[in-house]
Amino acid sequence: MADEVVLLSFWPSPFGMRVKITLAEKGIKYEYKEENLRDKSPLLLKMNPIHKKIPVLVHKGKPICESLIIVQYIDEVWKDTCPLLASDPYHRAQARFWADFIDKKIFYSGRKTCMSKGEETEAAKKELIESLKVLEGELGEKPYLGGEKFGYVDLCLIPYYSWFYSYETFGNFNMEAECPKLIGWAERCLEKESVSNSLADQQKVYQFFGQKRKMYGIE
Repeated sequence: MADEVVLLSFWPSPFGMRVKITLAEKGIKYEYKEENLRDKSPLLLKMNPIHKKIPVLVHKGKPICESLIIVQYIDEVWKDTCPLLASDPYHRAQARFWADFIDKKIFYSGRKTCMSKGEETEAAKKELIESLKVLEGELGEKPYLGGEKFGYVDLCLIPYYSWFYSYETFGNFNMEAECPKLIGWAERCLEKESVSNSLADQQKVYQFFGQKRKMYGIE
């Protein structure tokens, strides 16, 4: 194991990408193992026997599951390098609230926008844009969602940038026209190597969804 840290993930997963960003922010060397979710590895099934899902961080042979929990674990274990969560309990609670909002609102409405058609797509797109506008309102005039510097909430949301082109294409709308401040925020995040080197290519993600749509007969 590379420094006793292993990440099990699947390349288009925003949840896996946020763990990659966290590890990069902290400067942690690790071994990456790509998972085939249609034929899950014995290691994944052993390390996450309950949900059998990625990402899983294996540290010193012990598994940590669920991306938000993994990010917080990394931040606590490697606390002396680039802290991601604020030390103030209130600010930590607020950051966790927005991370939870992102996972409950953006992932599902975004995926449905990419993997449905007709009225279902329109409904999912409407919910997605509304949720993105809520986040844009929280951003306000700040450079980052966490304030003056890149932090926990930013790394929870920025992986979805890899899905933005798919949202636009399958949902038939323009992200920059709908949420210009959020696009500006994303561009600032992308200036960080920890982010730009960890995100999946937008076109590759679009092709991935295109293949899945064909597989499920979605025209």
